Amino acid sequence: MYDLVLLILRVCLGIVFMAHGLQVAFGLFSGPGINGFASMLVGMGFKPAVFWSYLSAYTELIGGLCLIFGIFTRFAAVSILIFMIVAVLKVHLAKGFFIQAGGYEYNFVLICICLALIFSGPGKFALLKKF
Repeated sequence: MYDLVLLILRVCLGIVFMAHGLQVAFGLFSGPGINGFASMLVGMGFKPAVFWSYLSAYTELIGGLCLIFGIFTRFAAVSILIFMIVAVLKVHLAKGFFIQAGGYEYNFVLICICLALIFSGPGKFALLKKF
C-alpha cells in the first residue's frame, strides 16, 4: 500500500508541474509562454528574466515528467521544492497563508508533497528506484 501511495503522490504532483511547465515553456493551456513569463519575472526583479523563465519552465516540465515516471525522483522533488520556496518568498508570503488572498496555502501543500518524496524516495512503482 505504501508504494501505491508514493505512486499517487508522484504522479499527481508530476502532472501539476508538467502542465504548468507546458504553460510557461510553450504557452499551452492558456499559459504565458517564455516571453510572457519573463515579463512577469521582470516585475519581480529577476535578472536576466528570460534565463530565469527558461529555467523555471524546464524545471517544472522535466521535473514533472521525472516524477510521473519515477526517474531521479529525489532530484526532481528537490528542484521543484526550491522553485516553490522561491515562489513563496517572492510572490505569496506577503499575502498571508490563504489562497483567496494570493497566499502560500497551495504552495505549502506542494512543498509538503516534495518533502515527502525527498524523504521516502520513489517507491517500487518507479522506473529508477534508487534516486
